[in-house]
Amino acid sequence: MIEYENLQKTNSIFIEDFNESLKSFYNSGWYILGENVGAFEKEYAAFCNTKYCVSVASGLDAMIIALEVNNFPKGSEIIVASNTYIATILAVIRAGLKPVLVEPLIDTYNINPEQIEQNITTNTKGILITHLYGRPCAMDRIMELSEKYELQVFEDCAQAHGAMFNCKTVGSFGIGCHSFYPTKNLGALGDGGAITLNDKTLYEKIKAYRNYGSEIKYHNKYIGINSRLDEIQAIFLRLKLKSLGQINDKKIQLAEVYDNLLTNDITKPFANVNEKHVFHIYNIRCSKRDKLKNALLSENIKTEIHYPIAPHHQEGYKSVLKGYFPISEEIHNTTLSLPIAFFHTKEDIAKVSEIINYTLKKI
Repeated sequence: MIEYENLQKTNSIFIEDFNESLKSFYNSGWYILGENVGAFEKEYAAFCNTKYCVSVASGLDAMIIALEVNNFPKGSEIIVASNTYIATILAVIRAGLKPVLVEPLIDTYNINPEQIEQNITTNTKGILITHLYGRPCAMDRIMELSEKYELQVFEDCAQAHGAMFNCKTVGSFGIGCHSFYPTKNLGALGDGGAITLNDKTLYEKIKAYRNYGSEIKYHNKYIGINSRLDEIQAIFLRLKLKSLGQINDKKIQLAEVYDNLLTNDITKPFANVNEKHVFHIYNIRCSKRDKLKNALLSENIKTEIHYPIAPHHQEGYKSVLKGYFPISEEIHNTTLSLPIAFFHTKEDIAKVSEIINYTLKKI
């Protein structure tokens, strides 16, 4: 069996050091917002090339908080990609704002900058872009639009730890929102998230906001939220962050095997020369996606679909998300995610490629 993911295998190289670090954590007696959280925030800010980082309980919380602390008028419009994961849209709604869906480019799966401009109105306050699958968005054009229309840029970096556009790390262009969900390239042992930014005033506000709105214990400056990264998760993330470059490089190498061996009868991902794609997900598109997925499973190869249902077709969102999004629907109907975990070998990827090529001749 070639598994799609196996977190025990992915994390096995970190466990010995993690167990040793737990002893110091336990003996410290400081279990909430302790020294490991503070150290991780400094280390992750340095990794993202930002001045500040505030850790929170999840990637969703990171986006909600980042939106709320900007104090946009209720009902203000935030532009998001029509094919993003539902959490991006949920964050906008939870913050009391209106998501405006914009189609992606079919070849990159990331939001189309030219369609962003077409959807900007007097009520638009921000652009929340998603670096989908690990590939950075076209940030040069997006930042031009943000300056032209005085819009705040928010980056959903959940799938793109360490990705770069024009040698600049994602999460450092606007306000970066990060998830450390266990399957991510920088995955914790549970939920976790962070916000990266360069604005000191906003940093101080977010730091208090995530802790009941309190800068000083029992003094609540803001109507905040309880969203704090667990100290145990911070310990593990500090260990894993040291190897994130190695993890990303390994996934890039595995992607190159797919690129070289997979038939051109399917659509393969690619990266432009000014982009560093870190391949949290290696997705292909195939008109016979479901048949291919089932055929691979019969050969003991597991795959995933990111994502099977377009956001505007999700039952709970039909009253909120209106419109026709054919590019998004095409992606959702044809995309298939292939195994590309840190523990996989080049031989695993070669085998998957061989079976895909053979299967496509039969179905």
